[in-house]
Amino acid sequence: MKENSWFPDRGKLQKEFDATYQNRVLMVEDLKGRLEEVFHTMRPKPTVKGRAKSFQSFYKKYIRLLQQQQDKTKAPVINDLIGLRIVCTFIEDLSSVETAIQNAFQITEVERKGSNYSFKEFGYESTHILIKIPEDILKKRGKAGCDIAEIQIRTILQDAWAEVEHELVYKAEFTPFDEPMKRKLAAVNASLSLADIVFQEIRDYQRQLNRELGKRRESFFKKIEAATDALLFQEELASEEHKPKPLFKLEPSKGGESIDDLLLDALYAHNNENFYKAIELYTRILQANPNPYVKSMIYKHRGMAHFAQSHYEEAIEDFSQSLTLDPSSYKAAYYRAVVKSVLQQYSEAIDDFTLSLQINPYQFFALSRRGQAYYHLGDIPKALADCENALLIEPDNEAALRFRELLLKKLNQ
Repeated sequence: MKENSWFPDRGKLQKEFDATYQNRVLMVEDLKGRLEEVFHTMRPKPTVKGRAKSFQSFYKKYIRLLQQQQDKTKAPVINDLIGLRIVCTFIEDLSSVETAIQNAFQITEVERKGSNYSFKEFGYESTHILIKIPEDILKKRGKAGCDIAEIQIRTILQDAWAEVEHELVYKAEFTPFDEPMKRKLAAVNASLSLADIVFQEIRDYQRQLNRELGKRRESFFKKIEAATDALLFQEELASEEHKPKPLFKLEPSKGGESIDDLLLDALYAHNNENFYKAIELYTRILQANPNPYVKSMIYKHRGMAHFAQSHYEEAIEDFSQSLTLDPSSYKAAYYRAVVKSVLQQYSEAIDDFTLSLQINPYQFFALSRRGQAYYHLGDIPKALADCENALLIEPDNEAALRFRELLLKKLNQ
């Protein structure tokens, strides 16, 4: 028997491969479109890539698998003639994507590659899912030489590592086999894995803070409504049942002194209506001399805490400091205007509402409350103009509709 007599006929293989190659190319586009439909509501939206395996890549894999199997008369099974890759932004998105795929396709196999590596080894982590190509796509495109497609799910950093490793290790004639070089590769892989974890932690932290910041604003706006709207609608005075209650308990930090730790504790105190403690912590952050953007944000939130305690002059001072540090902060201008409205300093409030609207014209509340200020000064036409513009932004807002009704009655008297 000739050496290597088990080698397949390359020409015959290529002819069979080429006969269905274009159908596979079209199926890749069909599957990409199907997957993009599956992920269309996800935020951030995963990136979908796809390719039909080239003959050169197919043949190299065919020979490699054939060498590894005992029965060389059987063609090896290659399941990635059609390959798709889903690239996610964060680690937490991986499981969401996998669940979405399982709900949308018939799964034949799930493999998690790289999860068994030790910290001394290098290699990318990736989830590989084999799906049955949907019948409608097979009927539409015809014979494809396969009825299975492989989908790989990775984060952006896992994908970057896989691409580099593929060139340095998988495709290279010589791979690193001295310990220093292996350690360097392991260190890079570990750094990317750690970066993925850190990015996820930062995202979780931001999400937690954003929920709390939203509740700060909700509490702030409730007090505004009680202090200003009641002057228009006496029958709707704020009652205890309207008092905002914390909907989410933010856990305090473990006693750290970083700006992030102090902010977490300040928000925890603020959310639990411990305003003295919140103000103290906001002040400590300011004493740490953070960058101007952070300072502006902290002044703004300390001002909100002062406002919650009816310390109106202190609130105005903090909102002014915030605006000085960040002249683009339309919210600081708006908040300062609101406090001046509460103090019935309507002319000054109008100036600040106008400044806020110059920075960001698309603000329902700034228009609505500037209209209220004009009303209190007796300028009904300007009040009505602001109310009408506010209703262009929120046509169904009940408070604005009632305000317009009040203004129209005044004009007709």
